[in-house]
Amino acid sequence: MSGTARIPALMAVLAMLLLPFTGPAAAADGPAVKLSASQAATGGSVTARGSGWRPGTLLMLLVCGRATPSRGVIGGTNSCANGDGRAVTTDTRGSFTRKLPVAEPPVPCPCVVHVATVTGAKAEADAVLQVAGHPVAPLPAETSGGRLSILSDTRLTGSSGVLTWFGAPPARTLEFTAGNVGTTPVKDPVFRVGTAHGVFAPQWDEQQWHGTLAPGGKALIRLPVELSSGAHGDYTVSLGYRGKVIAEQPWGVGRPWGVTLFWLLLCLVVPAALFRAGMAVVDRVRPRRPGGVRHRRLPRPVLRPARSRTAGPDPAPTLPWFTPDSVPGGPAGRLSAPHHDSPTSPPTPTPKGPT
Repeated sequence: MSGTARIPALMAVLAMLLLPFTGPAAAADGPAVKLSASQAATGGSVTARGSGWRPGTLLMLLVCGRATPSRGVIGGTNSCANGDGRAVTTDTRGSFTRKLPVAEPPVPCPCVVHVATVTGAKAEADAVLQVAGHPVAPLPAETSGGRLSILSDTRLTGSSGVLTWFGAPPARTLEFTAGNVGTTPVKDPVFRVGTAHGVFAPQWDEQQWHGTLAPGGKALIRLPVELSSGAHGDYTVSLGYRGKVIAEQPWGVGRPWGVTLFWLLLCLVVPAALFRAGMAVVDRVRPRRPGGVRHRRLPRPVLRPARSRTAGPDPAPTLPWFTPDSVPGGPAGRLSAPHHDSPTSPPTPTPKGPT
């Protein structure tokens, strides 16, 4: 085989070897979504196919109005049909296929199918969808000139007090440094602060920062963040500006153990109080037995003073059925056994020894 014939053969072999790597290279361009149809009526459905996403990532699919792929969703998820959204998890290659019902968004079209990550790093993509029969209105004019950019990482400052331990709303301050990278001043910019618990969609709150940023200037911006009473768990604080999420900050909120302690004490004190009240009522309404025997109190023992050792001998005890007058021989009679004292009785002999 000549040298000129070998060159086309080598190029064909190289093309076959590089062909499997063209897919990942395309996926490196970023996440994307395509629809099975660009127009559908309300009540129908379209199939969304995505590629270029992170493997094993949870995504949310929504039909949103007042949005274009170039400008994003103006107004955030408030412009979407949140009740008819669908969730999907990407496979090991970062792709997905999901059927999505077509619902009317709360704002006029132009409309898109908005796909965004629920957890992890922020990523999103839009695909144009024309909802048949839904009103269409032009998008608000895009302001030119001043543009804000986040120059530092966001952080949450502040701490919880004693009342938060008993269920008071946790509160923090979202701080970040913003700079004007445009050519005109930015006066009183309006930011959107959202709080999300777990995999749920964030709840947005518009907050206006009072001040003016000159071109090339920067400022430290502080925005208050507050949760509902008794909130605890893992939360995510999102910062939005002009319809786009520009920063996210995690927030771990501790459990209000004071509320738990209060309910435990309540479960112990209330039953004890009810038991005592019930026993008191039973003692009041219980009928008494007729002719009941009254309990007699035993007489208290009489304490006599101790006799002195120097006193005379104790009088001879007498039997209860005898008295000194009834003893034979008179009052002076003896209490011992009778003796024979008659004169005729012989005298008792006494031994006499030698004198």
